Amino acid sequence: MSTSIDEKLAAAGVTLPEAAAPAANYVPYILYANLLQTSGQLPLDGGKLAVSGQLGAGVSLDDGQRAARFCAINILAQAKSALGGDFTRIKRLLKLTVFVASAEGFIEQHKVANGASDFLVEILGDAGRHSRSAVGVPSLPLGAAVEIEALFEVA
Repeated sequence: MSTSIDEKLAAAGVTLPEAAAPAANYVPYILYANLLQTSGQLPLDGGKLAVSGQLGAGVSLDDGQRAARFCAINILAQAKSALGGDFTRIKRLLKLTVFVASAEGFIEQHKVANGASDFLVEILGDAGRHSRSAVGVPSLPLGAAVEIEALFEVA
């Protein structure tokens, strides 16, 4: 018997937060046919920004990966909200788009993104294997180090 997503989260010591409300004129997710698209999620922990600044200018790779993991946790919180709490509706994580606040010359965005990718595969299993883009940007909302959006196939 497979372990449920809720059980895997508990085993990882993760309690999902309430899904964050939008901070401006947008919605936190869109359900369309069999697709669930989340808006970009920041590395919030307890409602506060957990990691801010730029990679390569004061933010370490480890902290960037931790930020990406927090983003992934918040993505799952949005998915749970969108699906009425029913994680069994997730068929597959199709794609992550990872934005990394990067100082000039920082070229390890893909390694930062692994913080989210590894966590989501751990929690979702094979359904968490996804395509991905990792993009360096000069800054992100609220000074966040990382922002991630996700696209899921759902039932």
